[in-house]
Formats: sequence, structure tokens, C-alpha cells
Amino acid sequence: MSQATHSVAMTTTVHESARRHLLRADGQEDLTFALWRPSRGCTRMTALIETLILPREGDRTVHGNVSFHATYLQRAMTEAAKAGAGLALLHSHPLGRQWQDMSSDDIAAEQGNAAAVYGATRLSFVGLTVAADGAWSARFWERVGPRRYARRDCATVRVVGDRLQVTYMNKLAPPPATTGEQIRTVSAWGERAQQHLARLRVGVIGAGSVGSFIAEGLARTGCEDVIVIDYDRIERKNLDRLLYATRRIIHQLKAVALGDRLREVATARRFEAIPVPFAVYEEEGFRAALDCDVLFSCVDRPWGRHVLNFIAYAHLIPVIDGGISVRKNRKDELTAADWRAHTVTADHRCMECIGQYDTGLVQLEREGRLDDPTYIQNLAKDHPLRVSENVFAFSMACAAQQMLQMLAMVVAPLGRANPGEQLYHFVGAHMEPPKWGTCQPECLFPTLIAQGDHSKIDVTGPKPPGRDATVERIDEPPTARRSVGERVRTALRAAVDHLKPTKWITRR
Repeated sequence: MSQATHSVAMTTTVHESARRHLLRADGQEDLTFALWRPSRGCTRMTALIETLILPREGDRTVHGNVSFHATYLQRAMTEAAKAGAGLALLHSHPLGRQWQDMSSDDIAAEQGNAAAVYGATRLSFVGLTVAADGAWSARFWERVGPRRYARRDCATVRVVGDRLQVTYMNKLAPPPATTGEQIRTVSAWGERAQQHLARLRVGVIGAGSVGSFIAEGLARTGCEDVIVIDYDRIERKNLDRLLYATRRIIHQLKAVALGDRLREVATARRFEAIPVPFAVYEEEGFRAALDCDVLFSCVDRPWGRHVLNFIAYAHLIPVIDGGISVRKNRKDELTAADWRAHTVTADHRCMECIGQYDTGLVQLEREGRLDDPTYIQNLAKDHPLRVSENVFAFSMACAAQQMLQMLAMVVAPLGRANPGEQLYHFVGAHMEPPKWGTCQPECLFPTLIAQGDHSKIDVTGPKPPGRDATVERIDEPPTARRSVGERVRTALRAAVDHLKPTKWITRR
């Protein structure tokens, strides 16, 4: 996938409301303004469409085409300034399909008002066009000088809900050609679904046992663009469960080693694996995650899950989460082994409401108490923070369930995109009936939907005191040495911009 520096995202709820208004029964064009919030990753700026400002009587004139009146624009700018949000203009091309080009009238309406909007909001004016099939196209009008605004086309527009629907601008995100290695894969769901799947930028948070299975599955399935976020290093005790680890690479950074493995097994003609050697709760790892379209949660600590839970709602990036629980009796015999998988996104239950982490432990981890041996020793022997549950076979099964959650969301076989929350019991060999639902009424996260960088909640911070924090220099990974395009170099520089280009320094 070529460089994607701009994007737009919205929930299915906003998408459907906009379609109902813009795609009129009489076939004429229509328009509406909307508020948007910024989501800034390392290399991508996303406008999160938050709220529609629908026109009132006399706000616009529909005459086959459509035009808005100055009073409507003024009202919309006032609402945006009051909310501290950006302003977007949405309009329809009721005869078009897929990504839409702009007419001269479209350009005049957006570029001609970009200065006024920027003056009122201090954010770029964003334009969107919806076609008859519901596909969106979008652009930012960025200030490049006094009263000079340049059009920056978006590579993607994402609609996030049960299903992840993405419209791509083929010039910036060209559809990949099927390779000989992908024939069996494409035969399962067709070339169109494969092109959608392959162009997604997928983040794997945690390069451990579950994460390594998922990452290799993505590379072999034909995904072109994978980010691996993990600050840790390979240890001898990891060799029984890390798919990519060998004795030869003990002490290497997991993210770098897994990236090397993915480049060896990838089936896409153009493939990029970007290692980010930071935790997702560090600013560098957090911003790299915001560059992604989908995230896999393969972490086992509460702080990382808390950050990903926040991203799923505030930044509209679906998170595929899972977990493994193993219990033994006093005779050291296996009594239970359970693994679960679920998708966390708008209109789904969040990880906290599912019970995947305890918010009370997040602050303890930030303070370093979860790395304090004295604190850990005082916990019950079966406490999740004390047990080691990542058995190779269990991790493989959990990873498969998480992959299937993502495939359902993207491919949506027979229109079924949400398999629900799944829980499998190894002892007893049965899957519980799936669950669907939304968060508890008092839950914070649904109130953060599409708030992005304006959420006023800081979930990042430095590694906890007590966590191993070395500053050892290592050789730079092959991704940065090879000429693989400016986007990869930019992403690597953004993630470690305080490090020199020939060496990496990492904290652990």
C-alpha cells in the first residue's frame, strides 16, 4: 500500500444517518455539515466524523445539484468552534459508484470556504462525497500559506461497526494483484474481498505466542502492511511458544525478529512489516497504533488492554482481543483451559465490561507495582498475574479464533460480520453460545466514541519503574536499511526519531 497520510473514519450509525439524508428518493444531490475530531498517528492524520449538523428549512437549495446558503455555513462554523471541533462538508453523487472525483463546483464550494473554516476552527476543512452504493471519498484542505489551501486526498474512508467497510482511493492505495501463492486463499472468498483485506494496515500489539501466530497468518493470507508493536526481547523461556524464535536470535527485539520472519513468509507482492520497539502505552507505540485500520490485542497486562480499549472507541479502530485462562488442582493436574475472542468497537461491549482487565490494576501497573516481586508474591497462586498460560497449542487455538473474528468483520460472509463474543473450554471440549451486547450504562468508553485526540484522557506514559529499562544499542533492522519507500522510513523515524539512523536504542 502506498503512502497514506490522510484518512476519514465514522461509525456505522453516522454513516447510515448521512446516507438517509444525502441519498434522496428523488435522485437529487444533497449536503450536510458535520463535526470532526483529529486522530494523529505517526504517519496518518484521520478525521473522525462525530456529529452531523443537518440543514434546516432554508439552509440550502436543491436544484438537481445542491448549494448551501451562507447562514448555514455560519451556523455550522459557530457550532464547530463552540465544540472545539473541525468542520466537514458531506454531499452526494447519487449516480456515482465507488470513489468519486470532484467537479469544478465541488472544488469551488470546498476550497473557497477553507479559509473561513480554518479561521473559525483552526483545523482543516474536510470534504466527503458519498456515491449511490454508499462508498465515500474524502479530502483535507490544508493551509499551505496565507489564504492558500491545498487539497490532500485521503487514501481511505472507513465505516466502523459490526462490519469494517473501507473505500479506497486506488491511486493512493492500489488494489493488489493476486499472486500464485494466494490461489487457495482467494478461492475461499473471492478477489474483491481479498483486495479489501490485503490493503488494510493491521497492527499486532504484542509479539508473543498469540501475536506471532496472528502476524504470520496475516502475512501468509496476503496482507500487505503489518505493524508489530512490542518493546520486549526474546528469552530462552520463550522458545516453547514463539513461532518465529530460535536459539540463534535469543536477546533480539521481538518486534524486529518477528518483522524479519514476516518478510520471509509473506505472499503479497508488496509487503511491509514495520517493527515498533515500544509498548503501546508509550507515546511512540500509541501513535504507531493509530496508523492502523485494525488492531490485534495480544497483550496480557491491564495497562496495554486499557490503552487498546480506549483506541477502539475514541479513535474508531476495531480491536480484536482474546485471552487464555488455565487452572490446575493441588495435584498439579490440568482442570480447565479456556480461551476467548471478541471484537471491541462501537456498539460492542468493551474489554472492561467483558471482564478482560481490572481498571484498578491499570494504575498499579503504571506505578510499577505489578513488577514488584513482593507485591506479586502476595497474590493468590491462581491469580492471572502469577500464572503462565501461553502453552503453544492453546495460543495457536486462541490466535485462530481472533483471526476468524477479523475475517468475519472484513469479509462478512452472507452478510454476517459479527460472530459475537466467543469462549471455548478445552476441558469438556465445547464452545459456549456466543454473546452480543453493549456496555453497561455507567461505562465511560461509549462516551468517548470518535473523540480522538480531543478526548482529554491521557492513557500513555513511560514504562513503569521496575520494568527492565536498558539502553542497549543494536543493529538497525533490514526494513530500515533497504530502500522500501518513504512511508516506511518516515514511520520508523517517527517511532524512534530520537535515535540515530544507523542504530536503535530501546528501553525495556
